[in-house]
Amino acid sequence: MLKRFGLILLSLLLLGGCGQPLATGKVEKVGLLVPETINDQVWGTKGYRGLLKIQSSLGVDVFFKEGMDSQEAVEAAVREFNRQGVNLIYGHGNEYAAYFNKISGKYPDIHFISFNGDARTKNTTSLNFKAYAMGFFGGMVASHMSETGRVGIIAAFEWQPEVEGFYDGAMFENKDMKVDIRYVGHWDDQEKALDVLDDFLAKGADVIYPAGDGFNVPIIERVKDKGLYVIGYISDQSDFGESTVLTSTVQHVDDLYELSAKKFNNGDLKSGNLSFDFQDGVISLGKFSPQVDSDYRKKLSTYINTYKETGKLPNQ
Repeated sequence: MLKRFGLILLSLLLLGGCGQPLATGKVEKVGLLVPETINDQVWGTKGYRGLLKIQSSLGVDVFFKEGMDSQEAVEAAVREFNRQGVNLIYGHGNEYAAYFNKISGKYPDIHFISFNGDARTKNTTSLNFKAYAMGFFGGMVASHMSETGRVGIIAAFEWQPEVEGFYDGAMFENKDMKVDIRYVGHWDDQEKALDVLDDFLAKGADVIYPAGDGFNVPIIERVKDKGLYVIGYISDQSDFGESTVLTSTVQHVDDLYELSAKKFNNGDLKSGNLSFDFQDGVISLGKFSPQVDSDYRKKLSTYINTYKETGKLPNQ
């Protein structure tokens, strides 16, 4: 029986194996914790799709819980997972690294995986996206396509590396570009994000980068109504309008689920903080709008290929 915030047992397939803490070396069952819902069509949905990708190639039962947004809730879920025989748990967000650090010592036979956090114990791993480069290339596109000479970044938090990358990329493309940056302070505060958007548009920004997975969709819809442009975030958001979404900075979370599961099963998944980028096939730019001229797309593709091969961005 399916229940929101309830435990849902799926018959999924997963490769297992742990580099350091597990005695068995093979995954038995897998648990997934998400802070809100798998139905947000952005971050949470990508985590769920990661499990579906695992399902296509592996073979264990998987449990998941929604609404896991506190230490107490996480501890209760982990106790339940442990009773069910789970030995690999994904926490779908950076907040889970701290949660897992506190409780991992109680469960030496479980390996805990979080995203974009700081894993500090022997049976925890954080999978970190190196997002600076994707922001850099997105900023280049925004700057190239701006007709007013002003672009806007609406981000969730100051620590997001894609924000700095976007700014640097926009300035590399056009040193005279005006780049407005504002932080909402939350992934999901749509009202505040839309207020910031209105302010940016009033100042003349014609390309917007909504770097928050809980508010980027309503921003895209409002920008579309204005006939202006956005750079999509996290997912390839070209489906919201090819004439609006110039491209997207994509983090292939679902692919990273599958990749980490295979590493786990092969004994190659290390504890601590692991970083992934374009070179690992889990970050890319999304589909380009036909508004972006083909010559520029070729130029950008050359830059990206060079970055994959050398690790150097065009401003280096």
